[in-house]
Amino acid sequence: MKYYSTRDKSKTVTAAQAIAQGLASDGGLFLPESIPSVSIDDISEMCSMDYRSRAVYIMAKYLDEFSEQELKGFVSEAYADNYDDEKIAPTRFLDDNTGVLELFHGPTCAFKDMALQMLPRLLTASLKKLGEKREVCILVATSGDTGKAALEGFADVQDTSIAVFYPRDGVSDVQKLQMTTQRGENVCVCSVEGNFDDAQTGVKLIFSDKDFAEKLDKSGVFLSSANSINWGRLLPQLAYYFSAYCDFVNAGKIKLGDEIDFCVPTGNFGDILAGWYAKKMGLPVRKLICASNCNNVLTDFINTGVYDKNRPFHTTISPSMDILVSSNLERLLFMLSDDSSVCTWMQQLKETGRYDVGEKVLAGVRADFDCGYAEDAQAKAAIKTLFEQCGYLMDTHTADAYVVLADKRAKGDCFPTVLVSTASPFKFADSVLDALGKPSDMPGAQLVSALEAATGVKAPAPLTGLDKKQVRFTQCTAKENMPDVVLDFASKRR
Repeated sequence: MKYYSTRDKSKTVTAAQAIAQGLASDGGLFLPESIPSVSIDDISEMCSMDYRSRAVYIMAKYLDEFSEQELKGFVSEAYADNYDDEKIAPTRFLDDNTGVLELFHGPTCAFKDMALQMLPRLLTASLKKLGEKREVCILVATSGDTGKAALEGFADVQDTSIAVFYPRDGVSDVQKLQMTTQRGENVCVCSVEGNFDDAQTGVKLIFSDKDFAEKLDKSGVFLSSANSINWGRLLPQLAYYFSAYCDFVNAGKIKLGDEIDFCVPTGNFGDILAGWYAKKMGLPVRKLICASNCNNVLTDFINTGVYDKNRPFHTTISPSMDILVSSNLERLLFMLSDDSSVCTWMQQLKETGRYDVGEKVLAGVRADFDCGYAEDAQAKAAIKTLFEQCGYLMDTHTADAYVVLADKRAKGDCFPTVLVSTASPFKFADSVLDALGKPSDMPGAQLVSALEAATGVKAPAPLTGLDKKQVRFTQCTAKENMPDVVLDFASKRR
């Protein structure tokens, strides 16, 4: 299967090239030239598989350059004893209509592990297929979880290095400790003055700077991405939508072929876009419910067709969704329109901060997506209520989605729904403790122990003992100086 850019459909690349490059040279995002289909019989077959086999089954449809044996090897390495649940991505049922898809059982306790334990395997194999001799430098902007997951995935991987930028005041204490104490000789972590959008914009500018690329090339280095702009990062996420559906069928909550909804907390639109691809492949999905916090730019877009980032930026208790520029939305818009329209809209976004996709494209969006958002107070109340009533502890991002789903249920819509849970509550222990009415004014590592004591819920092993690890990275930079940080890191690597 070939892949093309959202900015120019005429030029195609192989899957290996798309994964190795990450971002197209014209600044666009890579898309598969077609969406393979999955039948109800195929899904029935997947119901008898474990998660690893389901992942191979789905990814193989997009990666014909890779043998089934190769993919099985990648999956067995990516989803091994680094996960604390043998089901990898289990679905826990709150009631007959609601299943929580837990995506936080990996080494960094967030859903990003589902893709970022796979991406290093896909990337290094792609580089070998392409005969690449240079070292690849993975460049990442993170609102918290992607950074740690990418660092963990690429740490000490041969012929790679990774530089991660995060907003100085835009991640939780636990997330910051996870990143700044990261092991590995090929890693670099730096905070950025500003918010996530500043960090993400800085990374995009570096990728589009040809002079900068030439400087790196002279040092035997080229750039690639581990953000969800990389197709190799997005693809593994399709598998858990199919897996959750199979779990619903196997639990007797629905019959094979019945539709379900997915309610997804998302800021950069990558996670929920994976669900859209799964639906277009043939997974019986009625609606994908986009759940936002009060940075509700996506909610407004899905309701109006106008994307407008010209609004106040809010720092919330769900920091991984504190985003006003949702990069992966570009992929959806391309599929619903054409490349010339997308180029125009992205240019308008760059110049004016807004664009309007019109009624036809909006109708296409609303055919598959619903939306809603939650204020911090609502999310905190949901955390407390669910724990007291069901004994189930959820993080702040999952709580945003829970609020949105509860609102729909209150209006009489009780359709079977998967609530996509994107992180362990212990990653945001201060906010969760506060929601439960417990003291939360203490250092990050102590917060983990305090939440464990307050709830009786065992903290994940990767989040315990963070205070005993050495902080290795303390650098902070202005966004315009991010290229200098990357160059300095690359020069020291050589």
